[in-house]
Amino acid sequence: MARARPAGRGAARGEAARAPVEAPLGAKQLERYSRHLLIPEVGIAGQQKLLNSKVLLIGAGGLGSPAAYYLAAAGVGTLGIIDSDVVDATNLQRQILHSTERIGEPKVDSAKRTLEALNPDVKVIGYRERLSSENIDRIISEYDVVVDGADNFPTRYLLNDASVKWRKPVVHGSIYRFEGQVTVFQPFEGPCYRCLFHEPPPPELAPSCAEAGVLGVLPGVIGTIQANEVIKLLLGIGEPLVGRYLLFDALDATFREVKLRRDPKCPACGDDPTITEYIDYEGFCASPADWRAEHEAAGTPAD
Repeated sequence: MARARPAGRGAARGEAARAPVEAPLGAKQLERYSRHLLIPEVGIAGQQKLLNSKVLLIGAGGLGSPAAYYLAAAGVGTLGIIDSDVVDATNLQRQILHSTERIGEPKVDSAKRTLEALNPDVKVIGYRERLSSENIDRIISEYDVVVDGADNFPTRYLLNDASVKWRKPVVHGSIYRFEGQVTVFQPFEGPCYRCLFHEPPPPELAPSCAEAGVLGVLPGVIGTIQANEVIKLLLGIGEPLVGRYLLFDALDATFREVKLRRDPKCPACGDDPTITEYIDYEGFCASPADWRAEHEAAGTPAD
């Protein structure tokens, strides 16, 4: 229903107080999401769409924490969180879903308590398991968008191949010391993860946060941008970071953007894909050359 633009903040409050609102939102929801409802690109219809949406977060750690917090606050109705770890003291420098008294508690349980306390409209489904070829189809098929907060290459490649299979958009984020990157992998509309990285780098060139360290606030910046991209995708507004790689340098406080293109020779989403089923991702990431040689010798597809 179209509404005239109010003359000012006072007028808006007065009109809201006098006129009954017919909407699929309850009175408490109208109050909670009132700042969303004032935005033409969101409004009541958009907020209802968010409440009916389902988002899967890979990890309840550095990136998953701020992303989940803001998605829950925004009223995304169902948040699935997959993480097999427990809360550790070293997490608390950046993983804001958790707290000191929850050390030793499963991260999915800690996340569920935090997010449902923040917004009772949100249903949090915890998967206390490691993402694998055996469970990914069961999990990913239920969701509209996936937030990639993975901290290892096997999971990233597995997620990519599953997202291509299921045509699910993935909002990818990664962090390293003072640097962060964000992009959106929208299958067949832009590049996928394998278009950029046919093979993972050697382990010594890609240390984890536990090995290299990370500035505590950096995941907050990147994870919040990921949440923003998710909301844009769910509402169909703005220009998502499809085919655009956003890089942030915390030391310089600068952003720059790199254009990305689909690779027609990509083994996953290319014109003639060679990866058409899930593979041994641990073996592939440990030694891509050995994995490829083994599969070529066996006569099975390899990238």
